[in-house]
Amino acid sequence: MGFFDSEIVQQEAKQLFEDYQSLMRLGSDYGKFDREGKKIFIEQMEAMMERYRVFMKRFELSEDFMAQMTVEQLKTQLGQFGVTPQQMFDQMHLTLERMKAELERMP
Repeated sequence: MGFFDSEIVQQEAKQLFEDYQSLMRLGSDYGKFDREGKKIFIEQMEAMMERYRVFMKRFELSEDFMAQMTVEQLKTQLGQFGVTPQQMFDQMHLTLERMKAELERMP
């Protein structure tokens, strides 16, 4: 059975995508959130990034050809912007850390 034939993989991919879309819609109003709302949003983004990191690690560790092709496509796409997958995760983490620091300065 191929990597993408797994119902678990398909469900997790679908859930990740839906959760990401929801957070992005919600995030468009981030500036209107109160302090607690911002804190919750940041926590949800951190949890999402960790889920995505684990999901991508599964691709990397899989011996399935299509999984390996997906990893290579991601590397190629990010490479067009001069970024590796690790740098992408590092940048997202840094952004969330800055958001937390900004939150700490709020009254």
